[in-house]
Amino acid sequence: MLSRNESARQRWGGHHQALDNWLEERQEMLIRYCQMAGLPPYDNGAKGLPSSADIKAFCEVLVDYVSTGHFEIYEHLMKAADIEDEDARQVMLQIYPLITVTTERVLNFNDKYAETTEQAALREFDQDLSALGEALEVRMELEDKLMYALEQRAALSES
Repeated sequence: MLSRNESARQRWGGHHQALDNWLEERQEMLIRYCQMAGLPPYDNGAKGLPSSADIKAFCEVLVDYVSTGHFEIYEHLMKAADIEDEDARQVMLQIYPLITVTTERVLNFNDKYAETTEQAALREFDQDLSALGEALEVRMELEDKLMYALEQRAALSES
């Protein structure tokens, strides 16, 4: 996931300040996810669950990333696509509902864990974090497809 985001930052970074900020949020979210999951390079050999404070901080970054995507980036991409263009509109209509499914996963995870301090409530944390990781992978793939499709449309309209 980190390499996917780095590729996206290299490809689309520098085109728009809001997009740059969002890609930075995505990077921060991915780093925190890897820390929560104990994935390399953040595998410190520790066994057990992250602290409540770490989980809460992760959830805040996670929700910020998803919110920025929905309320700023996708709107900007729709405007950039010139929604009157049928091909661009079809891309948005196909991808946006699939991204919404991942948003629901993120919000459910946040609702379940952002304010949790009891160990008993964290029994399913590893399993839920893994499912969240799968949803985030799908989401980033969809976001990248959306940006790529709109980039291609822009390239065609410039020729």
